[in-house]
Amino acid sequence: MSQPQSKTKHDKWYFGHPLVWLLSPLALLFYFVSAIRRLFFKVGLKTAFKAKAPVIIVGNISVGGNGKTPVVLALADYYQKQGIKVGILSRGYGAKSPEYPRLVKGEDNASEVGDEPRLLAIRSQCDVVIDPVRARGAAYLSDELHCDLIICDDGLQHYALHRDVEIVVMDDRKVGSGYLLPMGPLREGQWRLGTVDALVHNSRSMPTFSEAVAPQYLMTLVAGDFTSVANRVKTSPLEEIQKVPCCALAGIGSPQRFFSQLKEMGIQLASATPLTDHHAITPSDIPNGRVLMTEKDAVKAASFAHDDCWFLPVTAHLAPDFFNLINVKLAKAGLKIHQNGQE
Repeated sequence: MSQPQSKTKHDKWYFGHPLVWLLSPLALLFYFVSAIRRLFFKVGLKTAFKAKAPVIIVGNISVGGNGKTPVVLALADYYQKQGIKVGILSRGYGAKSPEYPRLVKGEDNASEVGDEPRLLAIRSQCDVVIDPVRARGAAYLSDELHCDLIICDDGLQHYALHRDVEIVVMDDRKVGSGYLLPMGPLREGQWRLGTVDALVHNSRSMPTFSEAVAPQYLMTLVAGDFTSVANRVKTSPLEEIQKVPCCALAGIGSPQRFFSQLKEMGIQLASATPLTDHHAITPSDIPNGRVLMTEKDAVKAASFAHDDCWFLPVTAHLAPDFFNLINVKLAKAGLKIHQNGQE
């Protein structure tokens, strides 16, 4: 698979521009600090908190968004249908809540609870809790809200929380340059891909790796109907959206992925504006005319979006073998899986 064309400073850094070698001393320091921290947990100098409920970590080894939220939603939906009370835990990136742990509700302001937690609360109908101290948040979900299963959105490198299943989500950028932060995008070395339980690829084809990795699965993102940003009960068919040129914007890890999807759907783009991941959208970011955005952006713009702003919801589809693998791991952790109400 060919490397995406580097167009921005971020892309050049992500894929290893020669100038990133100026940051190699800091990357070496990052490596030693991370390695020592992992060693402390391994030998018992630091201990991980074990919640009463099994924990699934959905994370990555690189910085930036790459499709974790749809995977979290797919897992939550699957296990809720098995009669399991699911709780979702998030650090709440960018949240400014006056108290933690905090139970997120769909009507909460995204600036207070974070864009992804609000989206998860709206879409999943699960108990969603944010807490920068993930152990405390996990305890709240299991002890106070009596959840049988906790799905943690991100936190693969947060070893202070014991986990029973580790899932890494990757997109077409894979590991980028393969360099550690801040020289490159990796939070941990590529070796980590061989120690997790599963790799989920937000990609059209299965990538290859030079070293052994965990079992791999492709994720297909199925688009729903375009939905009004200001009024989520109002939808529009694709044929209507296609009638006029649209302005697209995206504040996700890989905005180009969203723009390419719109073009493949036959939508005319008058403009495509990439924003930084978790960008705090303001009214000035939204142009006149028909505007298309991701659902993550929509939860931040709902209160001021005009009537011709639409978002595209997506749902992750994963092979049954993926869920079978997770079921086996959770059974070992003591969770009883009820298939269609039957044990």
